[in-house]
Amino acid sequence: MEQLQRLPGVGPKTAQRLALHIIKRPETEVEALAQALMAAKKQIGLCKECFHLSAEPICEICRNPNRDTRTICVVGDSRDVIALEKTREFKGKYHVLGGVISPIDGIGPEQLNIQPLVRRVSQLQPKEVILAISPSIEGETTTLYIGQLLKPFTKVTRIAFGLPVGGDLEYADEITLARALEGRRELE
Repeated sequence: MEQLQRLPGVGPKTAQRLALHIIKRPETEVEALAQALMAAKKQIGLCKECFHLSAEPICEICRNPNRDTRTICVVGDSRDVIALEKTREFKGKYHVLGGVISPIDGIGPEQLNIQPLVRRVSQLQPKEVILAISPSIEGETTTLYIGQLLKPFTKVTRIAFGLPVGGDLEYADEITLARALEGRRELE
């Protein structure tokens, strides 16, 4: 249970439920799970171009000739790539930073994949770089820092933030409401 509880989003009750479930399963199933975890740990690395998780030196997205190489979407980590890919809206390439700038946690720009991004943008000269970094204080710092570095090379935009579908205005915080107003657009 202690080991399972180290996983993100797994609290004491969930860890207990998972541990009891695993104990009840046949030994062959538990071995298969353990082998799958070890295989994933050994086989999965980072794409040499975008730093997304990949079993190959270059990930499937970067290898895809149908992707728009003129647009790069910058995200904090691979979970963000997965979330954006589920929308099926973005057709360009990605760049995964590997986190956000967080001085409190000892994470500065040099610990992230920011310099490879600057090199990539200066070489490829894409028409647009979209910053899709979560709107936390650290995310804002990272967005502003990267924006300043990339502006000499290309157009830099950021994703809009606002209210979720089904959300109520009265429950939204001031920053979310301000962003929703800033990101408004004309009705078509």
